[in-house]
Amino acid sequence: MSLTTENAGQIESAILPGMLIRACDPQATSPVTMAGADGVSMQVMVGQQDRAPNFAMRHFVVGPGGHTPRHEHPYEHEVYIVEGNFEVFCDGQTQSVKAGDVLMVPSNVTHQFVNTGSGAGRFLCMVPMASDCGQEVPGT
Repeated sequence: MSLTTENAGQIESAILPGMLIRACDPQATSPVTMAGADGVSMQVMVGQQDRAPNFAMRHFVVGPGGHTPRHEHPYEHEVYIVEGNFEVFCDGQTQSVKAGDVLMVPSNVTHQFVNTGSGAGRFLCMVPMASDCGQEVPGT
């Protein structure tokens, strides 16, 4: 199999035209500047720049004690915990989750991820490219 290398640890397949292969690299993430975020960075794994028609996949890294903003939006998202331990706030309740867990966060529900571990935590988050209202979803 012959692969060509792109910058920032991204790899595209030369054998399977149109297929994108990209490594999750915590060093390639950029800080999340949304109000309420603390110690969070993100890497878009698949998104608009890749001409993905329906969904985006984002890789989040949350430092120890860090957290995503407590927020809500008009679209669901699916989350896979790659590494670490989190306390997830969702619709007024909290739940502990760990590496290997999968979550579905409904639309229009207040939610937040808090890293409760001693090291960095990571998760993949899949969101639609557009919300129910047809507006572009941030971070896609």
